[in-house]
Amino acid sequence: MRVVGLRLEPGQKVPEHRNAIPVALIVTVGRLRFDDGSKQGDVVAGEMLLINPGERHTYRADVDTSAYLVFAGLPGVRSRTWSLRRRR
Repeated sequence: MRVVGLRLEPGQKVPEHRNAIPVALIVTVGRLRFDDGSKQGDVVAGEMLLINPGERHTYRADVDTSAYLVFAGLPGVRSRTWSLRRRR
C-alpha cells in the first residue's frame, strides 16, 4: 500500500489518466470534481471515492482542496475490482 498527499488550488486539474491498481481517493479539505467519462460528480471533505484499475478518470478543484490517494495493491498483480463506488 502507498499513500500520497494531494493539494490542489482552485482551477487546478489532474489530467485524464488510469491506474494499474485500485485507488481510494479520500478528500480531507474542500471538494474535487470527478469525471470518468460517463459519470461526474463532487467528492467533498469526509467522503471517499474508490477507483478501479484501468478506469480512465480526471478530477479538478474549484476551491482549495486536500486529499489522500491510497494505492492498494501492486501493478501486475491481479486484483478484484471494487464493488463500492462511494462511501460517506
